[in-house]
Amino acid sequence: MMPPPNSAQYTQQFLSSVLSQRGPSALPYTEDVKWLIRQHLLSLIETYPSLQPKTATFTHNDGRTVNLLQADGTVPMVYQDVTYNIPVIIWLMESYPRHSPLVFVNPTRDMIIKRPHQFVNPSGVVSIPYLQNWIYPSSNLVELARNLSHFFGRDPPLYAQRRPNPNPSPSPSPHPPPSTSFSNNNNSPVGPGGVIRPAIPPRAFPQSPYGSGSTGRIMDDPSEVYKRNAIDKLVVKLHTDILALREAREADMEGLFNAQGVLRQREERLNEGLKEMQDEKEGLEQQLQMVLMNSDVLEGWLRENEAKMTNLGNVDVDTAFEPCDHLSKQMLDCTASDLAIEDVIYSLDKAIQDGTIPFDQYLRNVRSLSREQFFHRATASKVRAAQMQAQVANMASRASSPYAL
Repeated sequence: MMPPPNSAQYTQQFLSSVLSQRGPSALPYTEDVKWLIRQHLLSLIETYPSLQPKTATFTHNDGRTVNLLQADGTVPMVYQDVTYNIPVIIWLMESYPRHSPLVFVNPTRDMIIKRPHQFVNPSGVVSIPYLQNWIYPSSNLVELARNLSHFFGRDPPLYAQRRPNPNPSPSPSPHPPPSTSFSNNNNSPVGPGGVIRPAIPPRAFPQSPYGSGSTGRIMDDPSEVYKRNAIDKLVVKLHTDILALREAREADMEGLFNAQGVLRQREERLNEGLKEMQDEKEGLEQQLQMVLMNSDVLEGWLRENEAKMTNLGNVDVDTAFEPCDHLSKQMLDCTASDLAIEDVIYSLDKAIQDGTIPFDQYLRNVRSLSREQFFHRATASKVRAAQMQAQVANMASRASSPYAL
């Protein structure tokens, strides 16, 4: 597959098409260097129009086949002030442009490869210093072609095969010396005196669109011109539609990725909220157990004291309630003493503000009362801890109660 010759527009469309293919038919180059490959080939064709890009199947030494780009055509060289064209094929391997391409001389059937040659082996593989010292990304195909032209001009790699003379002369010609084995750029494989010329195909020049003077103007078939123009327009429109479709799909994918990130954040928030609700549920269950236990205690106390209330007339508030155990009685005494001392200190504050007591007496009383209040509060704290342990033990003993959850 290759574009029509001598058409820069077709070449650009061809490279854009083959390098933008996806799927099984895609070329094996990495996406980040395809634009550089396209630029290298366009620069090569602009400098050397005799080389044209195309795709072909390359077979590796292990038998693997792969579809690759190549530049096929001729490279000009100057030998003894005469320009010749050397047919070559430049294969862009899978690792191009990070690694050098693979270059072959492509002799025709009437050509042979010079043996030995400093830069071309018998299989046609070219090995020049520029290929051996290939540096990415500075090395390129244009400089490669210039180096090929330079080294081929120093030592041409191809010769024309000697053909038998159909009209041999009666006198044999002497064998030419090696230094005269090249001649100018003509199509005769053997020069005067049997001299072997370098096997260089003549330079191909495009035919004039106006034809020769004897045949008149050469016109293309209008139907063919219309067909080519229609195909060109279809290719351009298809390429534009593919690019637009690709941009739309990339935008859709970007939107889906953003939505996925939002959903993941919401999932994390829901998991955190669920954990908080579970912790709150456990706390409420513990409070419910405490409430049920206290309700059980109050119901029992009411059953025990309900009969007493019917026999009592006037009930003294101070004697109506009694602590259920010594810890409760101690807690009640400490709390009452704490609150009483708090009231006394408040009264002393009012008295010092009104000026009814001297200041030194106020300080002595507050110091004494504060010390006593501290002891009552410390005792209440210890009693509260003991009551909590007793409640835990009571809950364990009531594990089989119908009110337990």
